[in-house]
Amino acid sequence: MNRWPALLILPLVAMLFSTAHAQTEEQKPNLRTFPKDARRGELVVLSAPDIAIDSKPDRLSPGVRIRDAKNTLVLSGTLSNQRLVVNYLRDNTGLVNNVWVLTSDEAKQKMPGQPEGLFSNIRSMFDTPVATDDGKTPFNQLPRYKQ
Repeated sequence: MNRWPALLILPLVAMLFSTAHAQTEEQKPNLRTFPKDARRGELVVLSAPDIAIDSKPDRLSPGVRIRDAKNTLVLSGTLSNQRLVVNYLRDNTGLVNNVWVLTSDEAKQKMPGQPEGLFSNIRSMFDTPVATDDGKTPFNQLPRYKQ
């Protein structure tokens, strides 16, 4: 009795059932985890390796890895002149060497050790009350500028 055809058919049947199950399973959004020392910013690729992060000029390292929202590697030239919210890491020389383009759900997540929004640190500078002179404060109690 020849059992070879049965041995070849069994793996094919198993593959059919496994792919049918994978197609019916509900896809959930996959939020990536990022390193603790990753920073968040708005990236614009000007002309690789020249970039701007939060409107400040910067550079990409020669071995930069850029991952898009689907977590696939992309070349920096494909992102030219697009404003993207990203998480990034720097190498030892200070150049940007890892970049993750964020999805809208990932961009809503608060980064540990970072302020609430991208520009909240700028807003907090202007929220501090300004010292005013009411005309009744003695001269020696007025606020002084550091020299």
